Amino acid sequence: MSSASSVNNSDGKEAALFEQQLSKIGEVRAALGQLSGKAALYCSDASIARYLVARNWDVKKATKMLKKTLKWRSEYKPDEIRWDEIANEAATGKIYRTDYFDKSGRSILVMRPGVQNTKKAKGQIRYLVYCMENAILNLPHDQSQMVWLIDFAGFNLSHISLHVTKLTADVLQGHYPERLGVAILYNAPKFFESFWKIASPILEPKTFNKVKFVYPDRPETNKIMEDLFNMEQLESAFGGKNQATFNINDYAARMREDDTKMPLFWSPENSALASEPYVMVNKDKAQEATSSNGVELTSLPGEGKGITSAD
Repeated sequence: MSSASSVNNSDGKEAALFEQQLSKIGEVRAALGQLSGKAALYCSDASIARYLVARNWDVKKATKMLKKTLKWRSEYKPDEIRWDEIANEAATGKIYRTDYFDKSGRSILVMRPGVQNTKKAKGQIRYLVYCMENAILNLPHDQSQMVWLIDFAGFNLSHISLHVTKLTADVLQGHYPERLGVAILYNAPKFFESFWKIASPILEPKTFNKVKFVYPDRPETNKIMEDLFNMEQLESAFGGKNQATFNINDYAARMREDDTKMPLFWSPENSALASEPYVMVNKDKAQEATSSNGVELTSLPGEGKGITSAD
């Protein structure tokens, strides 16, 4: 077969797969029935596709998952959380959105569990949700995912909470599917490995596979940072050259400004949100999401890798 024929054949398969996926998006939309208000805005083709990808393009499972999110959003009202409600949670900079993006244009949430300043899981999760909504608000039009950059400086055994970890996983996986591009666990202490072995089964394989451990004394993992980030912009705490540190007053001003944008983002006039199109990023990724029943999981350095069926 000539190279031209191979390309044409490949393009044809990709086009057929794209049409198949569009058809499944239509099936989910039909199963949801008539939507109005924010629910209609939320259920763009791209949003529905994220739920389908999370459930390996199983229409029934994706529809069930999306219905749960719509119910959650109508009751929890994540887009209506405002800075002044959660400002006390943010005081130490335990989670904040950077003012720069990664090389792919993804929003970055820095997380510093070592400066946890509250004890109630309810407030901690509400602040996480606020940060997720804010990160999505600030995504460029051609990007749908974010990066979690987790700094373990100052982290000790008292900061470990399986309960909060489970609640975090439930929110991320259940209501923000395919929003996480990669999670960098930076310089995790040795004792964290034991906790990770206990906590990792909470994560779905698709999420677990996005977790990368990086250690500043291991050049092979530092390359992950260089590949993902502009080192001139990246904070020095993560091996970058940016000497800036978190300032609560500056950050509060940024968040209050973003709070004024949120109602516009969720207004019926924002047709761009409702009409966000589904774009098949690449055929290999799409085919894997459509047909693969297993994924290889990322392990801690020195551990073996295992195969786990995707949920």
